Amino acid sequence: MRTGISFSVSPIDRAGLTALIKDRNSPQKHVWRAEIVLLSADGIGTAEIMRRTAKSKTCVWRWQERFAEEGFAGLLRDKTRPSRIPPLGPEVAERVVALTLADPPGETTHWTADMMAKAAGISASTVRRIWKVHGLQPHRWRQFKLSNDPQFVDKLRDVVGLYVAPPAHAIVLSIDEKSQIQALDRTQQKANVYRERQALTRLPMKKGRLGTMTHDYIRHGTTTLFAALNILDGKVIGRNMQRHRHQEFIRFLNTIEAEIPVGKIVHVILDNYAAHKHSKVRQWLDRHERFTFHFTPTSCSWLNAVEGFFAKLAKRRLRRGVFHSVIDLQAAINRFLAEHNEKPKPFTWTADPDKIIAAVKRGHQALDSIH
Repeated sequence: MRTGISFSVSPIDRAGLTALIKDRNSPQKHVWRAEIVLLSADGIGTAEIMRRTAKSKTCVWRWQERFAEEGFAGLLRDKTRPSRIPPLGPEVAERVVALTLADPPGETTHWTADMMAKAAGISASTVRRIWKVHGLQPHRWRQFKLSNDPQFVDKLRDVVGLYVAPPAHAIVLSIDEKSQIQALDRTQQKANVYRERQALTRLPMKKGRLGTMTHDYIRHGTTTLFAALNILDGKVIGRNMQRHRHQEFIRFLNTIEAEIPVGKIVHVILDNYAAHKHSKVRQWLDRHERFTFHFTPTSCSWLNAVEGFFAKLAKRRLRRGVFHSVIDLQAAINRFLAEHNEKPKPFTWTADPDKIIAAVKRGHQALDSIH
């Protein structure tokens, strides 16, 4: 043992070192460090320890000294060493952030790590680290649309009020249309049974491999789904129609009129599509006094509760669906409606309207400052 270094191994430490050596999952560097300590505790000389562990004299001395100073825990960690590459100063990160927040050169739409590395004179991995620390993701973006409706606040509070506190003895319906739903059939071999046809146009998901589907298709036509979501119980009244005009909208209103119990006041939430405000629709509304229309602010389709139902329909039934005809598509939509209405859930509004109004104001102020 190195002169001036001495230690003793307690029974607890010896048991731990022995278990560490026998554990097949232990890192090898931990194993030979434990062997050095046990051999030293057994009185084995340095030369013999070097021969048995295949380590140098300085290495044996180093871990004898580490155990003497820090005990068993000292064998399980390495000393941190300063990098041979000097760290970058804070001014580098500030420059990268400033460049990222500005437009890239030329007609490039956004910064990439390689472009920024070249502009800042650092490595791409350093650029990525700086972006991660500062929460910057130039490759990602989100779409937005600010409403310019002068009555935005009043309409928002009106609609949210119906969601949160619907009038007593009344029904609140969220109505909209999902137009141009395509009946897409994949270009592989056809089958008569729906699930058999789907199996022929896709490969199943396996461990380490995504499910696959042919990218080309045959378009057999389109349909439009008119839907009315009952806020109170979550049920949906839906009808498939070929076109998307005020005539079809009036037919759908007649369908709702027939299904809603007599004597119930009906509050309808809908967007500003021209068919909803057609003169014939206003005449229908005058003849049916128990119906009241509440329009969402312009460019605020997200405020219409039925949009959530449309998103679920697209995700679970339409996006990966295989349809041999429009009739096949409409049948699939009708089955989804029936399944949804078997276990409906009441719609619950959770967003604070004051926060929405404040966010829209900030958006307008940000746009004004840019212009």
